[in-house]
Amino acid sequence: MSEVSASSACDAAAPLYPPGARVGVLLPLPLGGLYDYRVPRTGPAVAEGQPVEVPLGKRREIGVVWGAGEGAVAENKVRDILRVLPAEPLPRVTRRFVDWVAAYTLSPPGAVLKMAISVPQALEEPRPLTVYGLPDPENPPDLAALGVKETRARRAVLNVAADLPPLPAGELAREAGVSDGVVKGLAQAGVLVPSLVHPQLDPPRPDPDHPGPTLSAGQEEIAEDLRSRVRGHAFSVALLEGVTGSGKTEVYFEAVAEALRRGRQVLVLVPEISLTSQWLSRFRRRFGVPPLEWHSELTQARRRDVWRAVANGRAAVVVGARSALFLPFRDLGLVVVDEEHEQAFKQEDGVSYHARDMAVVRGQLGSVPVVLASATPSLETVLNAESGRYDKLHLPERHGGSLLPEVDVVDMRRMPPEKGDWGRSWLAPPVVEAVTETLERGEQVLLFLNRRGYAPLTLCRTCGFRIQCPNCTAWLVEHRLVRRLVCHHCGHSEPTPRQCPQCGDEDSLAACGPGVERLAEEVVGRWPETRSVVVASDTLGGPLAAAALMERIAAHEVDLLIGTQVLAKGLHFPELTLVAVVDSDLGLSGGDLRAAERTYQLLTQVAGRAGRAAKQGRVMLQTYQPEHPVIQAMVTGETAQFLEAEAEGRRATSMPPYGRLAALIVSGEDEAAVDATCARLSRAAPREANVEVLGPAPAPLAMLRGRHRRRFLLKAPRGVRVQPVVAAWLGRVTVPHSVRVQVDVDPYSFL
Repeated sequence: MSEVSASSACDAAAPLYPPGARVGVLLPLPLGGLYDYRVPRTGPAVAEGQPVEVPLGKRREIGVVWGAGEGAVAENKVRDILRVLPAEPLPRVTRRFVDWVAAYTLSPPGAVLKMAISVPQALEEPRPLTVYGLPDPENPPDLAALGVKETRARRAVLNVAADLPPLPAGELAREAGVSDGVVKGLAQAGVLVPSLVHPQLDPPRPDPDHPGPTLSAGQEEIAEDLRSRVRGHAFSVALLEGVTGSGKTEVYFEAVAEALRRGRQVLVLVPEISLTSQWLSRFRRRFGVPPLEWHSELTQARRRDVWRAVANGRAAVVVGARSALFLPFRDLGLVVVDEEHEQAFKQEDGVSYHARDMAVVRGQLGSVPVVLASATPSLETVLNAESGRYDKLHLPERHGGSLLPEVDVVDMRRMPPEKGDWGRSWLAPPVVEAVTETLERGEQVLLFLNRRGYAPLTLCRTCGFRIQCPNCTAWLVEHRLVRRLVCHHCGHSEPTPRQCPQCGDEDSLAACGPGVERLAEEVVGRWPETRSVVVASDTLGGPLAAAALMERIAAHEVDLLIGTQVLAKGLHFPELTLVAVVDSDLGLSGGDLRAAERTYQLLTQVAGRAGRAAKQGRVMLQTYQPEHPVIQAMVTGETAQFLEAEAEGRRATSMPPYGRLAALIVSGEDEAAVDATCARLSRAAPREANVEVLGPAPAPLAMLRGRHRRRFLLKAPRGVRVQPVVAAWLGRVTVPHSVRVQVDVDPYSFL
């Protein structure tokens, strides 16, 4: 990732454009450049960054004043701004960030702006609400004098109204335990007085001095380092590395507290927002109140309120998914990227960006300290720390004296599973024995398998037919609990057939391989009295349901968990002492550049769930490749040695982070048009000495959501800026409207 120039943390006063001036407006659309409009001659001046409504053809669009007009359009063709929206101007640092992300990712600036104003309703004044209250709460009305018969329901409403501020009819009725009609009837009789209010989110401010946990000497030393960075109001990046259970969260909370003391805002990015319930509980214990959340599962009304609270500075701390990075923070004082190594921070669709890297850019543009936290940092981050670009802070021990778990390797070639009455088994005898002993001690077990559903493949034993997605180059995954076959790429689903779609034989379809549902079948067969639960992204049912499940597990209402990667990080269950990884080799094959690194990170994270309290933990890895460097690193705990070996392989081939990559994904519904476009791109490919172009080649997912896909990969030395090279390449080729060319600078996925 390239350097950016530092700037003052505080934006200068936004320029004002007087009536009649021509301004450039950026629209949140994938269009090129700004559009000139005129500030109405009869209206007030308009500030740079101001959201406005403008005409575009016959439509009305929302945009943002981005600067002075370019003047290329004739004066008589320039149209007036229709309306200035009642929202705060986007801060200058947010506008610079939008421009920077667009330039780096080779995306239209309007497509990036769309992420920054993703809730158009937030740019309008909230609709006023009608609320109902007593004329004088100190002197309750005399119902008889008003000619209103007193009932138990009416008295309940009056009692609530005397104790609470005016509320909407529905809320007042709920508080009183009555129907809305009772409230409205009292209003019609003049007992309750209606009034209009303009609602706005005014969240309670977290208390930085609320009593928190006692830090160890090592934790306190690092916490003070982070506090000093916040006090310095300057850009820096600190890698907070620590073994699982070392208390990284509690340490960076001290930096959050320092930012709060100074009245500045904080952003914490997390990879899995649906599994933040334990993190939120920790935050509430430390600061007395919860932070605001930002993610796609919020209602539009809640997203509107949070966006406005961020823009006007009332939101002190926001925890969110990667898109929270584009919120218009007025005075950002700290950015934390938790589990910075997680692939979930990379957005693949639309604007392809990595939230970890863009968080560093956001910090540098706004002179804000950035903390990257991880037990298994990415090789990119490790290299930046070793080169001195980032500072490294290390927590080598678990907090509170708990020990890291013992790691045992189960060689499946020598100790294969034994078949049970329920069908094929997937657990080796040593694992079965260890699970039984752990359950008998009253402790919890996690069986980890990073594969959703019942089986990843269904084939016909008669003719060999494999059931494939009609829209993607992918097999359909059987989900037996709902009796459907599902594509995990496009979402297509269909009922599980009773006979082979090709040869028609009945009862010939066989499930191949295990998913978590199939593993659960074995658990029920082996330990029928055990309280077990399957935990996967498609079984959680949203943040509230996930939080309730985590509380059940923490309260030991569940004995055995069968889970995917959603259980691998950030969770703390004191009674969980055994983790058994059913297929440790999953993810090691397929030719992915980061396959070994990702597998090591995932195994380390899931292993870290074992023995996080007083009891010693144990981890068992079922594998057919016990000699693989990833498995050996897990046994020896030699993280540095593994990373050095991984780095050496990348260095020798000039692959990231020791080289640069940019991918072009060419796709369309018409395969011939896609191939013709690829031929033109191939002829126009760069011929520079230090740049290599690979492809075109069918992508591993050669069809995705009904679109044929081809890939180019541009490879260059680390010091080469690939963006101008790719931009010039694309500028030499005309792409038909039926074909899409997506650019992915620094690709993480090669599907």
